[in-house]
Amino acid sequence: MSASQYRGQLERKRKQRIEVEKKAGEYRTKESKKRAEASKARQSASKTKSETTAKSKLREADRKDKEAETAGKEAGRLQSKAAGYSKEESALLTKLTRAEQSEADAAERRRKREQQQADRRTAADRATLESRISGTESAVDHVLRQLPAPKPEKLRVLILGASSEGDLRVGREQKRIRAAVESALHRDQIELDVRPAATTHDLLDGITKFRPHVVHFSGHSNEDLIVFEDEQDAPHPGRIVTARAFANAMRATDDPPLLVLLNSCKSAAQIDDLVDQIVPFAIGMADSIDDADAINYAAQFYAAIANGQSVNSAHLAGQVRLELDGLDSADLPTLAWAPDVDPTTTILVKPTEPA
Repeated sequence: MSASQYRGQLERKRKQRIEVEKKAGEYRTKESKKRAEASKARQSASKTKSETTAKSKLREADRKDKEAETAGKEAGRLQSKAAGYSKEESALLTKLTRAEQSEADAAERRRKREQQQADRRTAADRATLESRISGTESAVDHVLRQLPAPKPEKLRVLILGASSEGDLRVGREQKRIRAAVESALHRDQIELDVRPAATTHDLLDGITKFRPHVVHFSGHSNEDLIVFEDEQDAPHPGRIVTARAFANAMRATDDPPLLVLLNSCKSAAQIDDLVDQIVPFAIGMADSIDDADAINYAAQFYAAIANGQSVNSAHLAGQVRLELDGLDSADLPTLAWAPDVDPTTTILVKPTEPA
């Protein structure tokens, strides 16, 4: 839940507490008033010489005492309710503090990534300017890396899903991706190798045998590791793979992937190293992301890719899909790229030209 949602709940709970405390105070005032009236009636009964008047005043005193007792009980009940609200306020305040810190940390990570990307763009612009000044026009054409142009061969996408404890719907995500590709304009130009319950063997086998242009992983991760499965049928903790080992797996082929998509929590921390050392493009999640949100982003991303959109446009389409669904996690998917490539002009799928 976002900090703004916790803040709204806290404000509503505070208003409820204040209202109940106000009512409790009113009943305490009423209790004091009725006890004073009872005391006054008894004094009057003790002073009068009329037996009838004395009895009437004593009955009035008893009635006032009962009213005071009723008011006191209601005040106590309301004070207990206010104490419960106060306890809930304290719990919400703790959650709000954590949510604000989490959002602040996420904002700082985004700021650092944006600064890194800005630095890369500045370096690329400087290289372009120096090339133009040199008067060697042909050099300008080689500032950007000569990525493999879309070939008559299909775009190969290796989809690895791992949920050793059975708590993620990786099968659902793979089904949605396949459906999105099959309904796209250039569906015949994409080949999927889908591997649920993926192990480290699936990772290496897929890289070396399938030679994918895109490697997609869905499962559990954090800033430093990715969790694959073991060859076990029962739920199990999974096999921890460090970010460095995963990156080395991407490198262990004569044809490294063009794009790595880590559709898993807090994986954006790994993508800068990937694009700095191995692949032109990488996508990760800046923080924890709900299973359903991750599935919706992936399905929209691959639909756009299969419709002939650029890497950048496909990424934006995935983010907009989450935003249109009214989700708070639209900014979690993060795209990084090497300084010598341009995601706005890189198209991974193009229709085959007629012979």
